[in-house]
Amino acid sequence: MSIWTRITEALRALASGESLASLFDFGRTPPEKSVAFTIAVIALGAKMAKADGQVTRNEVMAFREVFHISAADETQAARVFNLARQDVAGFDIYAHKIARMFGPGADLLTTLVEGLFHMAVADGDYHPAEDEFIAEVSRIFGLSEKLFTCLRARYVPGAAPDPLVVLGAPEGADLAEIRKIYRRLVRENHPDALIAKGLPEEAIALANSRLAAINRAWDDIKMRMGALA
Repeated sequence: MSIWTRITEALRALASGESLASLFDFGRTPPEKSVAFTIAVIALGAKMAKADGQVTRNEVMAFREVFHISAADETQAARVFNLARQDVAGFDIYAHKIARMFGPGADLLTTLVEGLFHMAVADGDYHPAEDEFIAEVSRIFGLSEKLFTCLRARYVPGAAPDPLVVLGAPEGADLAEIRKIYRRLVRENHPDALIAKGLPEEAIALANSRLAAINRAWDDIKMRMGALA
């Protein structure tokens, strides 16, 4: 059963007039987490689109880069997006419910925030309202300010190009210490590890993007320090 089929079933379970946010009140098993993660990215992406006042074609295309959506499933994805955009519930209500479902600081919440960054920069204009939106979602999710800065450095051009920030390594760390951090990040963020935690297979591109950013930062550090791996 595809993720979109399960999402269709979840939407059918909504009572008439019930908020989309209520979908984040159900269980916490991996299949349900995959459904919730997908809906959460679409829903928060829709709420964020309202933050800067527009939904651009690039933002829509960016979502398709994060999630594989077949032509047959486009209608369901669009329905979730429109339900969230029209919902009177604020984005903070969504964020709090999502945080409770996954648990504050959970790895999938970090990945979800990365998905929001990916969509926010897609149109080439990272709006201050989008930055405030993602920062508040990150805070509600229980992510540290340091981690938020690290994530922003991976996705926002010019935000913080220092590769040490991208890896979350402390200033003054030697190459051996940074290598340990790098290897831990690679191990924890391997697509298979994230899927085991509930990341939908349809969102594998997001996991690959994260690993690519981590690898680029490590390569930059090695070049800067004039060392080999």
